[in-house]
Amino acid sequence: PGQRCQVLLVDDQPDGLEMMAMLLEAHGYAVVQAVNGLDGLEAARSARPAVAVIDIGLPGISGYELARRLRADPATRTMLLVALTGYGLEEDRRRALAAGFDHHFAKPVNFGQLHAAVEAWCEAGAERQAT
Repeated sequence: PGQRCQVLLVDDQPDGLEMMAMLLEAHGYAVVQAVNGLDGLEAARSARPAVAVIDIGLPGISGYELARRLRADPATRTMLLVALTGYGLEEDRRRALAAGFDHHFAKPVNFGQLHAAVEAWCEAGAERQAT
């Protein structure tokens, strides 16, 4: 993906946050981290990443509310939103999609699936910029 694709990770669990950041960085992504919903909102507005991978159970505002706010803001509404959560029921997936997420992955995540979603989005973005 190269350095042009930036990913925002929002998770209140330090170990999971660091592990996911290391995996994404090892695949060439620039990573911005936030530990709660409000910090995630601020980071999204200032860094303008192409992708945000967001936990649902966050302190401050939930991942659902963060997704709704990102979709409502013209500066962030077009980023890829990925829910990465311990909430893995079908109802949880429907709720995530209704809040504005593009994908819903339950923890522990299959990194290959997450990587494929991020990679496809970043490649499409690079193609859009080249035209």
